Amino acid sequence: MSKKKAFALRLDENMMKAIEKWAADEFRSTNGQLEWIIREALKKSNRLPREDKSKTDTE
Repeated sequence: MSKKKAFALRLDENMMKAIEKWAADEFRSTNGQLEWIIREALKKSNRLPREDKSKTDTE
């Protein structure tokens, strides 16, 4: 599993409330929802790095 990097993210209060509601509707944490949104955007724009299968098999 890849390591996760923590960072601060500032969002408009209304945007945060909308994300929290969306996360609850999807039975995800707010952090999990943000990760999902970002991952989907990266996939859609063909910018998601491919996982190196050889690294994950040996770790």
